[in-house]
Amino acid sequence: MDSSKSKDISELIYQKIKEKQDELKANYDASKSQIGFFYIDDLLPESLAKQCFEVFPDISEMRGLKSIREYKYVSAQMDKHNELLEHVLYAFQDSKIVNLIGEICGVDSLYADESLYAGGISQMAHNNFLNPHLDNSHDAERERWRVLNLLYYVTPNWKTENGGHLELWPNGPKKESVVVESKFNRLAVMATHDKSWHSVNQVMVDRSRCCISNYYFSDEPLNETDKFHVTKFRGRPEDTFTNIILDLDANLRMLIRKVFKKGIRKNPHFYKKKD
Repeated sequence: MDSSKSKDISELIYQKIKEKQDELKANYDASKSQIGFFYIDDLLPESLAKQCFEVFPDISEMRGLKSIREYKYVSAQMDKHNELLEHVLYAFQDSKIVNLIGEICGVDSLYADESLYAGGISQMAHNNFLNPHLDNSHDAERERWRVLNLLYYVTPNWKTENGGHLELWPNGPKKESVVVESKFNRLAVMATHDKSWHSVNQVMVDRSRCCISNYYFSDEPLNETDKFHVTKFRGRPEDTFTNIILDLDANLRMLIRKVFKKGIRKNPHFYKKKD
């Protein structure tokens, strides 16, 4: 990968966020008592953002995840795709941007994840969805806490009625959600902790919502109440039966992790860089 290209893109991202820093910090601070978040529109030049969408791989080139928990397509093996996507993805890992996001969110120790553990690119096509869930609390080695999700959306002309939008559940998944639309060229940043329930509502059109994702880790959790946990899913408020099944699923996976600290098998979603 040509690191200079990522540097050029990171400078564009940095300048845009820096310009709005005070406003973004105010938005995050206003919401951090529940689920801290902010978003910024028109992050990159429009032509560059459109190019990201144009080179996005077909779902046949991505790993499909389909279960009662979720239905989507993901990839972390970035050298299998157009290099622009890798440049943009790793631009968010530039230390200047990591530190700036840390200042906005009030996180002192903050680290990007070069291995893309759970990061990379994702695509949600017609009928795809992601049920309400709490992200797993740690990195692959259980050494650092997962504290921030960065979601950059690149599908042009993505409308409200299309679905596929980020939903935050500040009072838990039995209450009302706050919708953060997956608008073209928008970066959404959200906190992850033991109360940051979030989801993606069902895609209602025969198009794909494409996203470039990064996750930041820290030496300390965001909440003092945070404890180790696997990704825990729930159904939506009206889905009583789904809730029962997903509670059993989460309890079983937690039991397994108590016996096998790093799980029975290694998570296949990480970037295996070639020498």
